[in-house]
Amino acid sequence: MNIKNKIRVTLMTVAAFLATGSLTSCSDEPDSEYFYTFTGEMMSDYLKNRPQYSMFATICERANLMDLLATYGQYTCFLPNDSAVGAYLQERGLSSLDGLTDADCDTIARTHLIPNMYATYEMNQDRLATANMLGRYLATSVDSITAEIVIEGLAHVYYDLKDDSVENGIVHPIDMVIEKSNSYVADILRDNPLISIFYQGLVATKVREEILPVEDPNYNKNDYPKYYYKSHIWQEVAWVPSTKKYGFTAFVEPDSIYQAKFQEYGISTANGTLRALYDLACKIYDPVFPDDVNAPGHSFDNLTDSVNPLKRFMQYHIMTRYVPGTSDLTALVCKETKEPFGFDTKLVNPIEWFQTLLPHTMLKVEMLTMNKDEHGNDCRGKDAAYVNRHFINRRYAAPEYNFRGALVDNKVEKEPNHDALNGHYFYVDDLVVFSYEVQNIVQNQRIRMDFSTVFPEVMTNDMRLKGNYTVDDSQSTPDDSNEPKNGKNYYFPLGYLDGVTFNPSCYLVMRRPHCNFWSWQGDEWNLFGDYDMTFRIPPVPYSGEWQLRLGFCAIPTRGVMQAYYGDDPQHMIPQGIPVDMTYELSHEFYLGDRWVEDNQLGDYKKKTDEEKAEEQKLLKNLGAYRDGRSMYHFSGGGGKNYFLGERGTFRKIICQTYIDATKDHYVRFRVASDGKQGNNNEFMLDFFEMVPKSVYGVDSDGQMEDDL
Repeated sequence: MNIKNKIRVTLMTVAAFLATGSLTSCSDEPDSEYFYTFTGEMMSDYLKNRPQYSMFATICERANLMDLLATYGQYTCFLPNDSAVGAYLQERGLSSLDGLTDADCDTIARTHLIPNMYATYEMNQDRLATANMLGRYLATSVDSITAEIVIEGLAHVYYDLKDDSVENGIVHPIDMVIEKSNSYVADILRDNPLISIFYQGLVATKVREEILPVEDPNYNKNDYPKYYYKSHIWQEVAWVPSTKKYGFTAFVEPDSIYQAKFQEYGISTANGTLRALYDLACKIYDPVFPDDVNAPGHSFDNLTDSVNPLKRFMQYHIMTRYVPGTSDLTALVCKETKEPFGFDTKLVNPIEWFQTLLPHTMLKVEMLTMNKDEHGNDCRGKDAAYVNRHFINRRYAAPEYNFRGALVDNKVEKEPNHDALNGHYFYVDDLVVFSYEVQNIVQNQRIRMDFSTVFPEVMTNDMRLKGNYTVDDSQSTPDDSNEPKNGKNYYFPLGYLDGVTFNPSCYLVMRRPHCNFWSWQGDEWNLFGDYDMTFRIPPVPYSGEWQLRLGFCAIPTRGVMQAYYGDDPQHMIPQGIPVDMTYELSHEFYLGDRWVEDNQLGDYKKKTDEEKAEEQKLLKNLGAYRDGRSMYHFSGGGGKNYFLGERGTFRKIICQTYIDATKDHYVRFRVASDGKQGNNNEFMLDFFEMVPKSVYGVDSDGQMEDDL
């Protein structure tokens, strides 16, 4: 590629980011605004003008995609030459393209086309940030010998031909046809001989049957119109989700890990590895569920029973959502800050919480960032062993306690396949278990969850943190085209989100991310109308006293909400007085003229620990907390404005109560506004916290809960 083209690639990549962010969808019928005349070569011309790619060009023609590739847009094409397509046909026993159906051509073409532009230098994670035109993510890696980018562990991007630019995208010639598995996640687990012990347990306990669903056949997005609304000062539009898929993500120990653990725990394999795996599960789960040890379902003869330790062992390895790459285990890493969205990594490691198939349990996933090594020490300026790696159930509380947890392997293999229609799996280097120590020590901490991670459907259906977060839409004229250039807002029909109910006269909206909004991780959820919504809260790790909190931003356009809590969604108990979401912390109801605006935290840092503790106790008595010191938004070049010092962003206590960790529990939000207050009683949900008494109760001893 010549110097001119290299410069163009750089400019086009920047333009693509500014124009589309991480949009993941494509339309066969582009809006009229995208039709322009260029003197340069379009992607369609590139395919037609080079005889070595004639077979892929024919495939695109039969897929009716050439017109799309001739229009303005941003596309990446992984382009197999005729030799690669010929080898693919030979493997399928075909002598020519005539043996392919039009549907085959559509699948092949869309597998190789991405509706966004990516140069090879941007392929630095274990998957592309945008799904292909089939809605599937392509795994990426780097060949350690040739330094070539490898797609799906097999297809090499030719080093000397990569990053070739056209007017509407980037072309990367590759040496073979890319194929994505159409199998279920249960089947790709079966086909990997390195994890045979795990799969044996999956089948014996019938947990395999729990990970078979793919998509709700009764859901049709066309049954629902667009919803026009006003949030704060923005006139916006929301769509229902395009799909209602089900997804699962497994963290799997290879057989070698199990063999080592059998030796470590003194477990014999004389009666087979399945019996050894059961014995291992007993050692781990009997202390967690002591009342079930003598139950009939506990025995080796009842592996499918809900109280069986091996079934619990298997269920805890699987999350109830689809996660295609390790980068998705924590929030989107922003180019401007080099950090996951909203996490100041100088203060905290990014942490997310995800529910598993084991009822009433969650996994804690923690990312070690460039500023910290595995032990939480500052590692800037040196090479740390686990930089930008993810651990399951890690806890480091220097110097008294360190529980390493299991490291998630992010490598992409040539074989076997790790990605399926309804799920994905990762290798881990240690046991993933809900042990007594994990339950009572590792997860004995404040659990903070963005609402986009509370509900698994958001991640499974590829809606989390999608869109161009650096650009605001027009305040007065919403982009309601089929594919809005900055991304979509979504609203959720009744029955779409598991464990959520609401009255039909309201709308539950998830607004796309904006880096400059006072919303943790960029997005926010709104309720509009005469709302009455109930949702099942995420599980807590152990029974005891917990405090539930709602994080939100108070602004004048919002309304008043009454919160409820209970075990039975039909019989909820009101909690405290209604919350007026127009009251900021500077309102006389809270701190009044004692409030000092300080979103850069200069004055806050000057306060003594005693002053901070005194203010926290005062706010707590009023049912509120400042937001965490590690939470921020940014704009422009990435300068940070911290939520802790912003008068509108804070946490409101919903209730403080005993929670039985073996049961479901619910929170209800009901409109309490007088008429149509603000923007149709607009109510904001940003994030949710569940805080054990070991954390929130410290101020009774004259201390304060940490402000992170």
